[in-house]
Amino acid sequence: MKNKFKELLPYIIIIISVVVIRTFIVTPVRVDGESMSPTLENNDILVLNKMNHTYQRFDIVVIRYNGVRLVKRIIGLPGEMIVYKNNKLYVNGKYIKEEFLSASTDDFTIQYLGENKVPADSYFVMGDNRGNSMDSRMIGFISSKDILGKTKFTLFPLHKFGKIE
Repeated sequence: MKNKFKELLPYIIIIISVVVIRTFIVTPVRVDGESMSPTLENNDILVLNKMNHTYQRFDIVVIRYNGVRLVKRIIGLPGEMIVYKNNKLYVNGKYIKEEFLSASTDDFTIQYLGENKVPADSYFVMGDNRGNSMDSRMIGFISSKDILGKTKFTLFPLHKFGKIE
């Protein structure tokens, strides 16, 4: 019996290691839908970093919303005033260029959500495909506790393997 346990020990260690890594450090996540197109496409597989909980503008994050994972981009940070006017992003009155964006964005202000600024410990997120994205404009601000992590790396499809640009 002791000999069998010795034989199984490496496999047990591997299984425990994989579970710990996927639970607390990194895990694959699949893009579901076209809301991040053209940056990310439906069924792309990404690496989700669960360790780093410091977020900056334009980070791509995975959020939990009504039991579903959504992939979005952070646009507004806590305490900021966000306005889209004439297809341009203004943060606290200052124009911010969105290099990644090819789609247009309808005029919008977070005052439509009943706030003058992004609440503390919350974020304003949007998809890159602004005409086809369920994001903070509809679902409201995202609490930091609902952000599962951020992603910067695509695993699949193989022709997109590497850092997300």
